[in-house]
Amino acid sequence: MSTAWLDELTWDKDGLIPAIAQDAETGDVLMFAWMNRDALARTAETGEAVYFSRSRGKLWHKGEESGHTQKIREIRIDCDNDVVLLKIEQVGGIACHTGRRSCFFQKHFADGRWEAVEPVLKDPKEIYK
Repeated sequence: MSTAWLDELTWDKDGLIPAIAQDAETGDVLMFAWMNRDALARTAETGEAVYFSRSRGKLWHKGEESGHTQKIREIRIDCDNDVVLLKIEQVGGIACHTGRRSCFFQKHFADGRWEAVEPVLKDPKEIYK
């Protein structure tokens, strides 16, 4: 498969592009991560989300440890070609390493505090044995 389509994207100085994972059915934003060219190419090729871990400096197949993979339904880009949107099916219903459905579980309140407003669905100790 040709990867010329990757040349149409605007990569940052480190060769990365932001990627948002959105539930294809509900529209809920589940997580944010980074991709490099290889990660996005592999995502398109395999039909499962592959990201680039900046902290580990390597590709990361979502769910490689937890089993909570992300099946790709659509890959889209924004109007500036500098953000990727993955419409996905979240296998196991958990996208966050904290054991929650979404990484965006903390809500800001008018009094200035942040509070977790989504439950832990599975203890991370059970996920990452």
